Amino acid sequence: MSTLRQDPTTRQWVIVAPIRADRPHQPVPMQRPELSELDPSCPFCPGNEDQTPPEIARYPKDGEWEVRVFPNLYGALTGDGSVARTGPPLFRQMPGVGSHEVVVESRRHDARIDQMTRDEVAHVIQMWRARYRELIDQPHIRAVVVFKNFGTLAGTSLVHPHSQIVATPVFLPRLLRRMDVATRYFDENGSCVYDDVIAAERQAGRRIVDECGNFLAFEPWAATSPFETWVTPSFHQASFGDVADEEIDDLATILIRTLGAIRRACGDPDFNLVVFSAPSNGQTDRVFHWHIKIVPRLSTTAGFELGSAMNINMVTPEDAAEALRTALVAADAIP
Repeated sequence: MSTLRQDPTTRQWVIVAPIRADRPHQPVPMQRPELSELDPSCPFCPGNEDQTPPEIARYPKDGEWEVRVFPNLYGALTGDGSVARTGPPLFRQMPGVGSHEVVVESRRHDARIDQMTRDEVAHVIQMWRARYRELIDQPHIRAVVVFKNFGTLAGTSLVHPHSQIVATPVFLPRLLRRMDVATRYFDENGSCVYDDVIAAERQAGRRIVDECGNFLAFEPWAATSPFETWVTPSFHQASFGDVADEEIDDLATILIRTLGAIRRACGDPDFNLVVFSAPSNGQTDRVFHWHIKIVPRLSTTAGFELGSAMNINMVTPEDAAEALRTALVAADAIP
């Protein structure tokens, strides 16, 4: 039988209907082209730096770069300026100020996070954090989203490993929803809903995928799509910008392991990765908990989802967690 599950962090319902999947753990692998270490035609490859907008940041600062950041040539938001709203209430608008940056994650055209070293991924995370801190401190910015699209189904247009960061002059609707639910939960229970979810998941055990140091990977109780996976600090922390230097290696490790498990268990799917974070502004420190959501593109949003804003998930989170744990065990057994 199918069941309806409610996400405690959004109060939204999800239909979990495994009967709709024929063989959920044996999908057809994505066909990906063979990539070379260097592609002379790729604007993100070394030697083609003049094909991108001027650099904002790089690591290391001197010598050959490992990670580069520059404005998106086709940025959704650009620059600073007035954020005044204009027009009547039903036709409200404002200038598209903000920023849209590209983070090139490796010199190698064929690199992938799950195949990079811990140090290489740590340098990418450090750059995400540095840009997040820089952007969220700007007076006209209300939210910063760090995200990665991998594969055509996830919305990427260039295969060279990269992620993006968008800073907006308005609060984000999805974050506002989560903040509202988290604030109400804190007011009613005196605790952070994410802290309570993590404690409950640890006690249940069935949906835990992996744990590295102070970071946990698990399948959420009301996952909206097959193999939706969260990576989160096991300690309370509201803002991604507050991640300490000494925590980054563990975060890099669990990210590599989790993405590798998804790749092996799900046939190398396209995926989206998004960092959900609340700015450090007083009471939100107590009610919110930053986390990374990874969504493999294994299903398609169709008419019911569009008409209802309710998702149908054909793989139970418990089955997904078991498949990912099995993939991790198999990978750990390889000499």
